[in-house]
Amino acid sequence: MTEYERSRTMPALPEHVFDQAAAVDQMDEWLPGELHVHVDQLPAVTVHEDRSDQDTSALLRAQKDQMRLEWGTREEGSYAGWLQVSGLDGGPTEVTVHLSFFNEEHDPGEKAVNEALDRSLERLEELVRPRVDGAAG
Repeated sequence: MTEYERSRTMPALPEHVFDQAAAVDQMDEWLPGELHVHVDQLPAVTVHEDRSDQDTSALLRAQKDQMRLEWGTREEGSYAGWLQVSGLDGGPTEVTVHLSFFNEEHDPGEKAVNEALDRSLERLEELVRPRVDGAAG
């Protein structure tokens, strides 16, 4: 098993960050560009990967009271992950994303995964930033 984890501090309320991250119909706006989530009947979703042009059955659970998203493949159990939103003493919000690959064949490698996680966190921050910038004026 291989695991990866990245974190980013965002200047937004934890609730706003979590709501944006958990909005299934808007996940394409912050997930890696080659991944697309299609809702079947929650928690069941299908993830389409452009690179391989494959659809994978997965599960996605949002736990708003814990500000946590969890996901993973349904049938083959090749990967799982979570996103945790945490408030920092009334200041900025920390978002951590963790991925676990249980099958080496599905692991794209450290460089590719870390770049994808960093870019996803950047994109999520871009989505929540207007709420902060707009509230300031």
